[in-house]
Formats: sequence, C-alpha cells, structure tokens
Amino acid sequence: MSRFRFSSFNATALGLVLATGALLLTTQGAAAQATSAENADAGTQQSEVPADETQEIVISGRRISQASEAVGEDRITSTVAVTREALLSAPSGISGLKMLESLPGFNVQTDGALGLYEFGNSVQARAFNLDQIGFVVDGVPMGRSDAFGGSPVFRYVDNENLGVVEASPGAGGVTMPTYSSLGPVVSYRSIAPQNDLGVFASQSFGDFGMKRTFIRVSTGKIGPLKAFVSRTKLNTDLWRGAGSVDREHWEAMAHVDITDSSWARFKFVSNDFFDYDSPTLSRAEYNSTAPDLAGNVGRYRGYYGDPLPSYAPTVAGVPFSNANYTYYYGQAINVRKDKLFAGTFHAGIADGIYAETTIYYEDKDGWGSSPDSYANTLTFYNRQQLVSGLALTAPRGTQFGVSSLGGYRQGILQSLHANVGIHSIDVGIWAEDDRYRRYQRRQNTIDGSPASAPNYDELVYGRRDYRSKRATLQMFVRDRIDLTPAFSLDLGVKALNLDYQQRGYRDFADYARTVNGVNVAGWGPQYNRAQFKDYFLPTAGILYRFNDLRTQLFASYAENLALPKGMDDIFSVAFTNSPAVVGAPAPERSKNVEIGLRTTRPEFFASLTGYYTKFDNRIQSIASILPGTTNVTETFFQNVGGVEAYGAELLANYKPAFLHGAAYFNGNITYNHAQFQDDIVAAARTYLIAGKYLPDSAKWVVSGGVTIEPAPWLVANVTGKYTSRRQSTFENTPGSSLPGFTVVSAYADIGDGFSIGPVRNARIRVNVDNLFDKDVLSFISPALTGDGFFRPLSPRTFQATLSVDI
Repeated sequence: MSRFRFSSFNATALGLVLATGALLLTTQGAAAQATSAENADAGTQQSEVPADETQEIVISGRRISQASEAVGEDRITSTVAVTREALLSAPSGISGLKMLESLPGFNVQTDGALGLYEFGNSVQARAFNLDQIGFVVDGVPMGRSDAFGGSPVFRYVDNENLGVVEASPGAGGVTMPTYSSLGPVVSYRSIAPQNDLGVFASQSFGDFGMKRTFIRVSTGKIGPLKAFVSRTKLNTDLWRGAGSVDREHWEAMAHVDITDSSWARFKFVSNDFFDYDSPTLSRAEYNSTAPDLAGNVGRYRGYYGDPLPSYAPTVAGVPFSNANYTYYYGQAINVRKDKLFAGTFHAGIADGIYAETTIYYEDKDGWGSSPDSYANTLTFYNRQQLVSGLALTAPRGTQFGVSSLGGYRQGILQSLHANVGIHSIDVGIWAEDDRYRRYQRRQNTIDGSPASAPNYDELVYGRRDYRSKRATLQMFVRDRIDLTPAFSLDLGVKALNLDYQQRGYRDFADYARTVNGVNVAGWGPQYNRAQFKDYFLPTAGILYRFNDLRTQLFASYAENLALPKGMDDIFSVAFTNSPAVVGAPAPERSKNVEIGLRTTRPEFFASLTGYYTKFDNRIQSIASILPGTTNVTETFFQNVGGVEAYGAELLANYKPAFLHGAAYFNGNITYNHAQFQDDIVAAARTYLIAGKYLPDSAKWVVSGGVTIEPAPWLVANVTGKYTSRRQSTFENTPGSSLPGFTVVSAYADIGDGFSIGPVRNARIRVNVDNLFDKDVLSFISPALTGDGFFRPLSPRTFQATLSVDI
C-alpha cells in the first residue's frame, strides 16, 4: 500500500498554484519598477514611511480577536483562529470542539450548552468529519478522536488556560504531527505562565444545577522558572433524562529559561470525567406526543431515574426480565481517567537556527456500561455456555454490560529550523507508539436489578477482548523561500508510515457460533495486521503581500493520507461463516486546493478563501459477498468510493469609526458543496449515492454578531448562527433531511477591570445559549437509507460566572 506518483491532477493543481505565484511575482516586479520611476521623476529620495504605514493598525476592542492571529497572517493556507479575547467570552467549561463553532469552515453540533457529551458531538469541515481532523495541543498530537481508546481533544483543555485555538479547515501543513487528518488540523496553544505571583479564580452557576469552580495559581518568575497549576471542578445534571456530568480537571505548566535562546517547557494534564448517557431519538419519537417510560415527550425524552419503577416480569421467576428496565439511567455510564505528561526542549543553536524536541506520554483508563435485557442476554449465554471455554453464570434479570478503555500513547517529535538567506527551512521527524485494550462483557448484578451493583464474579457472556497497537513514523521537510519582500514560495513534503496490529477475540463468533441449529466453538483469538505508507505527500503554496502591507493573497495545494478511521472496529469484525480475518481497506487519501485573500485594516479585518477538495477510498461498513465465495454474505468495512467538495469561507470583523468604539460587528459565512462520487454496491442492492450530498453537511453556515461597549465596565454581545438543511441519509431519502435553523446566543461582561484591595479585575459574565429556546433536532447519526437518528438542540441555558484576580 505504498506509492510514489505524481498524477495529472497533482500536476494541474500544483501548476495552478505555481503559475499564480509566477504571475504575482512578475506583477510585483513591475510595480516595484513603476514605484522607482515615480520616485526618480519626483527627484526625491525614498523617505521614511509614516508610523501608521509600517505598523499594523487594526481595530481593537476588549472582545475582538487579534487580527493577525484571527486571519492567519503570513500563512499559505486558510488559517483562522479563536483567540484569547474570544475564549474569555465563551461559557465557562465549554468543550474544545464547541470552541470551533465560531469559525468559518466548521459545522459543529454538540449535545448540551457546553458540548461535553462525547457521543453527542459532530464536526463537519468541507468534505471531512470529526474522525478525519487532526488535533494538536501545545505541540503534542492528540491521535484519533475515538471515544473508545482515542484522545478527544476536549479531555485535555480548559478555555481559561488557552491562548489561541488555530484551525486550518483544508490543509494544516506538512509540519503538523497527525495520522488522522485528511487536511483539517486544529492546534490548541496554552497561555504562558505569567511573570507575577497571583491567583485567578472563577465560580459559575447555571441551569440544570450546573456548578463549576476554576482556580489557577501562578508562581510568578522565580529565577529562570515560572509556572502555574489549575484545577476545575464541574458538576451538572443532564438537561434531558436522569443523570449527571462530573468533571475534575488539572493542568500544570512550567517554563524554564536555560539561556537567552534556549528554554524548556513541561506540561501535565489530568482529566477525571464521569457522565451518564442519553438516548438518540428517531424522528417519530421526537414528534410523538406519547410520553416515554420516564414520562417525557419531544426533546426531553431521556432515561428514567430513581426510584426504580416496577414492571411485570416477562419470564416467570425472573423479577427483572422486563425489557423496560433497560431504560434505567444507572447502567448508561461513561468513565474516563486520562493523564498527559509532556516536555518540550527548545535549543537555540545560532542566530535564526534552533532545534526543538517534544516528548510525551499519555495514560488512558476508563470504562463504559450499558444495560442488556434478559431475553437478549439469554440468547448469547445459551450459545456460549458449553462451547466458549468461559466460566459463565445464567442471567439474573437486566445485565450490566461493561467495556474497558485502557491503554497508553508515547511519542517524540524532533525538529530543526534554520533561516539561511532567503530560505526558512524546517526538518523534522515524529514517532509514536499507541497501545490499547478493549473488552466487552455482560455481568450479572447482585440480584438482577439494574439499580443494583454489578457482580464481577458472575460473567454471563463475552463479546470482545483484544489488544491493538499503532506505530507511527512521520518525516517532513519544508522550505519557505522569500523570493522578494512581497512574494514567498512554500514547498514541502512529508513521508508517513503507519503500522496497525490487533490480537484477541474480535466479536461473538470468536467465542461461539450456531451452525445448523447446533452451538459450536468459535474461531478463537485471531491476529491481523495492516501497513500503510506513502513517502511523497507534497504541499506547495505561495504568499503575496500587496503594497499596502496589510493585504495578502495566498494559494496552496496539499496531499494527505490518513490511517483508516476506526481501525479497531474494522478489524474487530468476526465473520459468521469463516475464520478469515478482514482484509485491510486502502487508506483514505485527499487532495486540497485553496486560494484566498486576507486583510487587516484600521476598521476591519477579513479573510476570504475558495477551495476544492477531493478524497478517495472512503470507508463504509456494508453487506457484501465474502471474499473467496460466490454466495456467502457478510457485513464488513470496505472502500466504497470518493467525495468531492468545493466552496468558500469568509471571516470578517468590522468596527466603524463613526461609532467611536461603542459597537463592532463580526460575521462568518461558509458555503460548502460536498457530494459523493460513487454508488455503494452491496450484496442485496446498490445504494444510489453518487451525486448525493454528504449526511450532516450543511451547504450554508452563516453566523453574525454585534458587540457593544457602551461603558468601560460593560461588554455585551448577541450572535446568531444559521445552519441550512442537512441530509440524514447517504441516499438523501425524501423526507429524511433536517430543515435549516437559527440559534442565538448572548453574553454580557459587567465590571471588567473593577478592583478593590487585593482583589483585581473582578467581573461578572452572564451567558445565554439558545436565547429564543429553539426546539429542533440538531445532531445527526446518519443511516444509509430511510432515516437517521438524532439528538435535539438543548433548550435555553443560562450561566453566570464571577471571576477575580488576586
């Protein structure tokens, strides 16, 4: 699965980028000659340019992002950012994914006002979804975003500790360490420890019993050392159904100056997270006026809590055999305990030359549970009890289904940067080892009741028990060539080598099977391995700076390869009719082309990007003829075709001078046309998806807001976001789409800068999510045909936060 190629598409796209660069270079040369001629005719020497022409003068405000960061100044790709000013306005405790919803190019849907439910988040960026986006925190790659065994970024960040969230929705560049990205990369960078001793504390209260305490203690500068440590404690009830969310999050960072040009940074994160599940809903359930078992209708449908209701047994002598007991919240649990240790060493070698090394280790632990009905459990118990080799106990009622989530990641990144004449060169290597174990079992509870504690001495049946390993090696080289002061050419290439292995019990058929009505032993533990490599993944780009120094044109072309998303799921398929392991699909590949303009002006800044994206080898689970047979059907993951997307993204902020700083405006517009290119040929039928729109992909996402600063002690904002119609099925089945909707949020900051005694910068912030209480379905769990499943938008939610510096 390796290759070294340069296709006609590559040549055409690269040619367009380089031709654009050549044209701009010629234009710049002509402009320079014209300017020289004008100066000569005037008989004057070039005078010093006024300060307002050499310095970046852009709009400012207490809640306006720094222009250069917000629009990705000097980047060859579309790069936008949520900077610290904007993060300070967000509701306390929002997830790292929900932070992205204010950026163009990202269609973000989350469950709840804070977006903390891992199974209720979706992100679409151009042709890609969450699993195809790379995430990096302070230079440490986050691996895959899988809830099972992955490293979702929101486990590792708190918005109070972030300095900037920088996102490239199309092509993150060859220097970014990621094996999951087909282009989009999001980088989270923390604030540096402050030079002064101090304490920052905030206390938040909100709807649904939400309480959150954040405190950060800074040592100030002590000799060469400065550091901080922070703790977050959050508790809230679920907004629908019984259950709660409990999060304890620690972060620590230390910065040590070694010499004038060398330093070391050490980072620690601990995240202890516990929450309860809520169910996805069918469209019929959402629209039904008949209450669920908890007595709820519409968007509030959710699992019932204590006291446990009583239902008539469906099996004599088994009190908790009624399937209604699986709607009890107490067995729908998620527990995550993650720790990240990282150290970065920056060594200045000479003027313009430095080396950096980042070493990291992540420990992942946790488990999840879900209830299993007596009837379902009994089926697998009967199949396995005599032939699986497991010591099993008959089911007692409603069983406790548990999945483990243990493992670790460790890695090292080494890079060298050198400025040599007109060249700015980066060379680097990244290596990572990722180990993971997953098992799924059904255990009895002490007495069969779903409200009772699990009995881990009574295993009822097994489903999975395997270990997986991912080994990653990435190398890169990039050269930024400043051909003139106005024109830069960027060339780079990365090599990626991925090795995946899985060993153990994959699924039910490895424990036991039923053949002609007789239960027989399963296939037993299996081993499977796949390798994916590509040593030529190029990027090319240009940057042109116009004469006014505030406007830039950029263009880029990039290729990417990603480890097939969900490799654990792909290889954990156990065939019913064959002991064979699943063949590895080809890795997904993408090609991204961008061209855009960005500008920073005294009254506004903006960035406009047009793009074309294509990715091949899309992976899907479908029922097909088992390889090596002609009439045996099995369901497994396969490559099923490609996706093509094109569109435009606009970010803009405007602060009109005639309002004298009392108000400013921001807006984002995303137009995204993303379609499948191939039908899916399955065993039973062909799914006609060629030319159909990607599920959950909105053609239009438009947001806009106004911020007012009528007094030094008040900042307020109202923002609206429109998401257009989205499909819930791959076939775009008539009647299966979700209509477009608009949701409005608002905040007010009161007392910013107020101080008394040792208390400084005391302020109160009020945030309101879904201001007009819009009741719609928002999150989509897609289906091939028919209709998808959904999660509703959370209702209007208030939050108040008091924060102080000491």
